[in-house]
Amino acid sequence: MTSKTTPESPLPIRTVLQMVGGWIGRLGTVWVEGQITDLSTRGGTVFLTLRDPVANVSARVTAPRGVYEAAVPRPADGARVVLQVKPDFWVNKGTFAFTALEIRPVGVGELLVRLERLRQLLAAEGLFNADRKRRLPFLPGTIGLICGRESAAERDVLENARRRWPAVRFKVQEVAVQGPYAVGEVTEALRKLDADAEIEVIVVARGGGSLEDLLPFSDETLVRAVAACRTPVVSAIGHEQDSPLLDLVADVRASTPTDAAKKVVPDVGEQLALVRQLRDRGRRVVTGWLDREMSWLTAARSRPALADPVRELERRAEQVEALRERARRSLTGSLDRAGDDLVHLRARLVALSPAATLERGYAIVQHPSGEVVRLARDVPPGSPLTVRLSDDRLSVRTEE
Repeated sequence: MTSKTTPESPLPIRTVLQMVGGWIGRLGTVWVEGQITDLSTRGGTVFLTLRDPVANVSARVTAPRGVYEAAVPRPADGARVVLQVKPDFWVNKGTFAFTALEIRPVGVGELLVRLERLRQLLAAEGLFNADRKRRLPFLPGTIGLICGRESAAERDVLENARRRWPAVRFKVQEVAVQGPYAVGEVTEALRKLDADAEIEVIVVARGGGSLEDLLPFSDETLVRAVAACRTPVVSAIGHEQDSPLLDLVADVRASTPTDAAKKVVPDVGEQLALVRQLRDRGRRVVTGWLDREMSWLTAARSRPALADPVRELERRAEQVEALRERARRSLTGSLDRAGDDLVHLRARLVALSPAATLERGYAIVQHPSGEVVRLARDVPPGSPLTVRLSDDRLSVRTEE
């Protein structure tokens, strides 16, 4: 068509629109999925907008009233549906819309099956592993909060956090927390807070709701965005029984927005009480140690050696003198006993000497060599001998 048109020979707009209508008509019927918004009824026709669950894309849909009422249950605003549609192009106005031929609400059972398949896929990739979850800082300087506009969840988090620690600071991102825009807005708010260097924790909070209301927080795009965050993320979606996939990928899961405030911010009263307990405990430990050391010092000072050092020296000097006197007495006694023994021994030696024997009337016979004769048979006849007496000597010869 482009090659056949020039500024000099343009096509009428009706011809172009008819060609566009022909192209669209060749598409035939298709099954599409989306979320219903802007639902209204005029006469026998139902008008609605079908929005993509993730992207910011929508299309107008019309349905005969009979087709709409045949759907069980009848879908309302926010419902997820599958439609069989036929594209229509109105040449007169140049507008495009779909005509619904059949409407099938997506039931809770089917949604749960889809969520379970997605959970298994993400779990297999390791997005829910415990070893990738990070610990929250003890006292974050600034907390990022993603919540609905003027929502009860926002009030619960802010009021409970400030009640626990009045100086806590928040940066709040108010977004849509249900409906077709929720995933995009929450993901963008998450990106902004994660890029902010002051933010140390991000809390994603929403009150309770139906499974359909909480579907954005099980969306794959949002779950992967949370997994990619460098900042720890706390999930506080719904109530205790609610469990969107965001709970599994977040670093910490809070059962309610109030519980999120308790997990993120310490209680100043509890911390002050803990400080007092630790201070008292430290004081008791130090006091007990000082008491034990003072008792030891008092006992050491009360010992005689320290109480009267000179007296101890005198006592030791007396002991030395006593030992010296004892040694002197012992040595003198030993010498006296040795002298007496020597006298006695000398007397015995004198009594047993040859001179003493001669004085008692005995004589000693000796050979000329001086050897004493002990047996007569040892002296040959005619041998000269010397006889010693007490006062003289005699020379004799034995008979032949």
